[in-house]
Amino acid sequence: MQPHEIQRANQSYRLGTTITEHLLLCEDECPAATGQFTRLLSELIISAKLISREVNKAGLADILGMTGDINVQGEKVLKLDEFANQALIHRMERSGLLWAMSSEENADIITIPDNMPKGSYVLAFDPLDGSSNIDANASIGTIFSIHRKIEMEGSSNLDHFLRYGYEQVAAGYFLYGSSTMLVYTAGKGVHGFTLDPSVGEFLLSHQNITMPARGTIYSVNEAYTDYWDERTRAVVNYFKSSKNARGKPYTARYIGAMVADFHRNLLYGGIYMYPADKQDPHKPHGKLRLLCEAAPLAFIVEQAGGAATDGKQRILDLKATALHERVPLFIGCKADVAAAMAILQGSGPQ
Repeated sequence: MQPHEIQRANQSYRLGTTITEHLLLCEDECPAATGQFTRLLSELIISAKLISREVNKAGLADILGMTGDINVQGEKVLKLDEFANQALIHRMERSGLLWAMSSEENADIITIPDNMPKGSYVLAFDPLDGSSNIDANASIGTIFSIHRKIEMEGSSNLDHFLRYGYEQVAAGYFLYGSSTMLVYTAGKGVHGFTLDPSVGEFLLSHQNITMPARGTIYSVNEAYTDYWDERTRAVVNYFKSSKNARGKPYTARYIGAMVADFHRNLLYGGIYMYPADKQDPHKPHGKLRLLCEAAPLAFIVEQAGGAATDGKQRILDLKATALHERVPLFIGCKADVAAAMAILQGSGPQ
């Protein structure tokens, strides 16, 4: 099926519907559906099941700890990180659905081997977000973004990835926590599916997820306060103050894995912030990658009624200029993001 043809779940999509049934129902409603997107998401789901299995037994297997390697981001690679990355690459390059891939763990574009069939999609992913929490048994996740390849003669592999966020045809994440969840959007609402280990299927558990206009939670690493500029400090102080639009302080919640913090705020209402800071001169725009972290979550949050900005403009209006480009991120309930953006621009919250 075509990603843009997925319709907001209707009365036929009952809680407990499997992800396969959900996608087939969508296909039934779309006469022009080809089944390609259904197959692509199904391949991602199989990869996520493999990762979930390893996460659930990580403490019992020799898969915790460091590999001794450093990834392209300058971060130490953990064994489970590497397993997740290889599981996705191995599965997806054989799917026949992708033109190319980009991973947070790999410096360059991952091309499809010449002996493998190629498809019309490009996939960017963070195989294991929050990997520093692995050994502590905290929630972690896989984030993915899907574009169609550019149908223009002479386009390089890089051109297929350096796109505007609003050009995404689908985005989502798998959360590995007390249960394993898939949350995704194809541009017509956000749906959540929970893995039932007894049957090995993702079942519809969160239908048409919608964020409130204003939340109650703020999520940010306040240990970096000394590295922020004055306006960024003012944003955080606004949410801590009783003199905000809510009339009382927001509750501070910070897990340290963006996908886990984002997921909680998506369900309960709030704002997640990872501002630019002065700690590392090599990362003046913060830590988060535009293609595989900020853009896919921005697509999800907007489809759920929220907003996402880098402090100057909408995340989905940013066009990537490099494969591993980093951006500041303020993402969550629409009113909270608007207040943060107003303070950052010097006008103050409305």
